[in-house]
Amino acid sequence: MIRPSNKETNQYSFEEFMEIIHVLRSENGCPWDREQTHESLKSCLIEECYETVEAINNVDKENLCEELGDILLQVALHSVIAEESGDFEMNDIIDGISKKMIHRHPHVFGDAIVNSSGEVLKNWEDIKKEEKKEVTVSQSMEKVPKALPALIRAAKVQGHAKNAGFDFVDYEDALNKVYEEINELNLARKVGDKSQIEKEFGDLLFSVVNLSRFLQENAENSLTNATDKFINRFVDVERLVLREGKHLCDMSIDELKALWGQVK
Repeated sequence: MIRPSNKETNQYSFEEFMEIIHVLRSENGCPWDREQTHESLKSCLIEECYETVEAINNVDKENLCEELGDILLQVALHSVIAEESGDFEMNDIIDGISKKMIHRHPHVFGDAIVNSSGEVLKNWEDIKKEEKKEVTVSQSMEKVPKALPALIRAAKVQGHAKNAGFDFVDYEDALNKVYEEINELNLARKVGDKSQIEKEFGDLLFSVVNLSRFLQENAENSLTNATDKFINRFVDVERLVLREGKHLCDMSIDELKALWGQVK
């Protein structure tokens, strides 16, 4: 049994936490933990990140603390797995991110002068490109992770295009592109070409993400909020139906629409 060395606070230190992870991965540790690989833990890491975001959205500080711990667990597991194969260890991770933060904040740790957060972000991107040896805008676009949620990836790619001067003139220009894509989708639907429908629908979504930039809205957050709003209204509608001793399947679409308008 590993007990906290700090008797006053009864709290584990970071070093003791890492010792726990090493024990779990040891020969006499946990069978499940020993079986894990970088590949097998991918979904766990993604899930923990989303659960952390959920805690933030719910302003649940207690749960946020727990979820951040779960993310730290994932980082620790990956570091120990890498250490076992001789690739890197936790100290390398900490050293790498520390050096990155110092290098990307020359206005704090160096002689650079900035007057706004916008300048900070520009410097960050310039330094990042230099670090990754990105010479062209295309290289920056190609390095946007494909594993990102589609709306976030689209926004990042569009951001690179904007920085290169390839962008819509204003909101109206971006809105017209949305209308254009809707018309092209309707034409593809009339023809009945499934492949073309998929392409045009993708173009429509991409253009809507572009529109969100001119509204200074985060497309991912907006869609999440809209989905939450739909769920909440649906819950209210079903509650009204059940109150009448009925089920949703007993109601006509017109009756459901009327209830929807009632709770809206």
